Amino acid sequence: MKILEKHRCDFQLKTQNPFIITMHHKDFFPKGNGEMAPVSYIPGRETGNDFDLKAPWRMYHGDIIPGFPVHPHRGFETVTIVTQGVADHSDSQGAFGRYGEGDVQWMTAGEGIQHSEMFPLIHEDKENTMELFQVWLNLPRKSKFVPSHYKMLWAEEIPVVRESQENGSLEIKVIAGEYNGTKALDPTPHSWAAAEENHVGIWLIKMEGKAKLTIPKGTSTMSRTLYHYEGDSVEVEGQALEERYYLDLKADEEIEINSIKGESRFLLLEGERINEPVTAYGPFVMNTQEEVMQAYSDYRATRFGGWPWDNDAPVHDKHEGRFAYYGNGKKEYPPKADS
Repeated sequence: MKILEKHRCDFQLKTQNPFIITMHHKDFFPKGNGEMAPVSYIPGRETGNDFDLKAPWRMYHGDIIPGFPVHPHRGFETVTIVTQGVADHSDSQGAFGRYGEGDVQWMTAGEGIQHSEMFPLIHEDKENTMELFQVWLNLPRKSKFVPSHYKMLWAEEIPVVRESQENGSLEIKVIAGEYNGTKALDPTPHSWAAAEENHVGIWLIKMEGKAKLTIPKGTSTMSRTLYHYEGDSVEVEGQALEERYYLDLKADEEIEINSIKGESRFLLLEGERINEPVTAYGPFVMNTQEEVMQAYSDYRATRFGGWPWDNDAPVHDKHEGRFAYYGNGKKEYPPKADS
């Protein structure tokens, strides 16, 4: 039996080891007011803690500008995939940047880091739709305290496989792993995905018309989950998979996907399991409860290097395009940057 479980997707997507959790944000933010804040706020929102999933958009923990002001992490990695809109990153190592429209930020928290992720509304003449996935990928015990590392994967450089088929088309954005010999860009150096034998795969898939896709056979020790987050019904191994549902799949079998009509989009997560205990609490993912408590103690004592910014929710100049500054004097722009 190739399909193990089927469930409905929510804001937080259930994941399997080696992943911890994945969040799917899609917000139809209004026009900006000239200061990158909304022209008006939704009445009755809970200021600073807004997760009303019935509303068309959320402020999250933002007060003036939507987003997630400064908060710490230790012991795992965040892979943030922005398909629409922009995000502003700032961290305790002095790194900062703006990314979006297909870019991916890979951050290994390791020994500990503070960062903020804000969603400035840079467009004043049109709405600021934003969609992103944030994937939490675990680290093994030996890597829980590696140096923190932040890296940008620019949309223009991320490999995309496109196939024109007889009755449809297929597109796979290979963020981690490989598809039919097309390999992803390198992740951060201490990532669980950095070793090929860990078989970490993160793909964004788009199928149009009557396209077909065969997910290659992996190993029996891997996990594999397919999220159908947008589009028309498709068939996976002959079973209907509706929009906003996901499947846990056997990884050591080929998986056949057939789209029926229209356009459908998916997120695929797979990888070798980390066969260690997992204790996740708040912003920390460790092996034991004692290590989580130590993380809180260390954070209170050191603030993981402090916070070099003059406020808890920094955003960058509204006229700045996409860029990354790594805190070492190096400022990087994507190829053919828009700034």
